[in-house]
Amino acid sequence: MVRDWIGDGTGLLSAAALGLLAAGLFAWFLAVTDQLLPHDLAWLAITEDELRRVADGRLVHFMAHDRAAFGGTLIAIAILDLWLIRVPLAAGRAWAWWTLALAGGIGFLSFLTYLGTGYLDAWHGAATLVLLPLYALGLTATRRALREPTGLRSLSAPGASPVRWSRAWLGRALLLLAAFGVTVAGLTIATIGTVVVFVPQDIDYIGLSPSQLDAIDPRLVPLIAHDRSGFGGGLATTGLTVLACVWCGRPSRSLWETLAIAGTAGFGAAIGIHGLVGYLDLTHVGPAVLGAAVFAAGLALTARDSRPGMSSG
Repeated sequence: MVRDWIGDGTGLLSAAALGLLAAGLFAWFLAVTDQLLPHDLAWLAITEDELRRVADGRLVHFMAHDRAAFGGTLIAIAILDLWLIRVPLAAGRAWAWWTLALAGGIGFLSFLTYLGTGYLDAWHGAATLVLLPLYALGLTATRRALREPTGLRSLSAPGASPVRWSRAWLGRALLLLAAFGVTVAGLTIATIGTVVVFVPQDIDYIGLSPSQLDAIDPRLVPLIAHDRSGFGGGLATTGLTVLACVWCGRPSRSLWETLAIAGTAGFGAAIGIHGLVGYLDLTHVGPAVLGAAVFAAGLALTARDSRPGMSSG
């Protein structure tokens, strides 16, 4: 009975991906509508009205910018995962299974970085407890249908070998470069969020130092740190997933469209929210804008390489 319910595992993986999609849309909605979560407010010693008055509202806007960007990464991951499940994994491609296993593992393990921030997000914890078993059972079931070779080395085999310096080659190189940059940025942000929390541009925007925030409420910085570390983990997961999809996936219209939608969601959320909250420091937003430009150029150069219909990845 349990085996019948689990099936081939793709349904469970898809359910987990859709859960991530819903969580990402919810996080973005909260950010753009300037709403705060009840358990976050319950954690703080100050009231919501007092929180909204800190730094003339800039602190709440800063929190919203982290959460909107985090929501964008969740949406991007969900879109990429759904393509991986529906196309290459359905065709038994081992690289797709390993991408889901490794990138997903990093994403779920990033929850542990919260332990270093001092604030445990109950809602995030509950969502993790629901989605992780679905993901693990789905991976276990789908592994049985993989084609040979099924080892980790399947990630090393390129899905295409375009002529060097051709449009396709340059486009693929730019996509890989953007994905690598996103991965490094995610790991950096997760580290900063757990250890340092703020970069100088953040302090300039908020207008208050960490010690001044501690004086207002010693629980403020841990709350902000957990948003930062979560966003960093989501960003690293997105970057690693895109790296694998571009390197191992066979060029196809479905892959190209998936990358375009995921990139729009991820970069759009991260860049767009800065304009909404007025955080426009070029040294802060610039790397994201540059990454988006490189990614868009890669998509433009590989557009001709896409063919109508589905590829087996």
